[in-house]
Amino acid sequence: MPSELNLSSLKPAQKRIARKRVGRGMGSGKGRYAGRGIKGQKSRAGSHKMPAGFEGGQTKLFMRLPKLPGNTSKDAMPIGPFRTHTQGVNVRDLERVFDAGAEVTPESLKAKRLIRTTRIDVKILGHGDLTKKLTISTHGVSKSAREKIEGAGGTITLLREPKERKRKRHKRAPRVETEAETQVAEESEEAAEESAEPSADEPGAEAEPEEE
Repeated sequence: MPSELNLSSLKPAQKRIARKRVGRGMGSGKGRYAGRGIKGQKSRAGSHKMPAGFEGGQTKLFMRLPKLPGNTSKDAMPIGPFRTHTQGVNVRDLERVFDAGAEVTPESLKAKRLIRTTRIDVKILGHGDLTKKLTISTHGVSKSAREKIEGAGGTITLLREPKERKRKRHKRAPRVETEAETQVAEESEEAAEESAEPSADEPGAEAEPEEE
């Protein structure tokens, strides 16, 4: 029979392995240099707390590579307090919460707890199906959501017209014709003039008077 369980017979479920203590004499296996090697940056204290991407002091890789346009480029959305945000509400939520013929506004969406605040613009998204006729007034709507809402007989009114983003178009430099192209153009003009002059053999051509 197993011995009676008491405080003197308690043992851990698994064998405990003591951690390796470095710098505790040559006979410990981790003496002398304590596993850090001889000299160098990684043998010093604090060397393993270097930030990610550190390359020994030279310019980091992510700083050497070119950057793609982002939120700090000229044609991107403004950053900081001027960034525009929207709250998304899918048509499947409108189908689940509202009755047919209901009027959907930011205030009614907040009352139904589909959005948290009316201070942020609301955009209707097209995930799910909609079979009820609704009158919707929001700040934005996606293309698929508009198709589903109008397909169910509903109407959409935008509380704020979307702003058109104007992009700068680079003017192309005027094309310079080469000498060969200029010569070909002149020859084609001469040929067109010759074909336009009526010949004496044609019936419509007038005969030149003979000299006496």
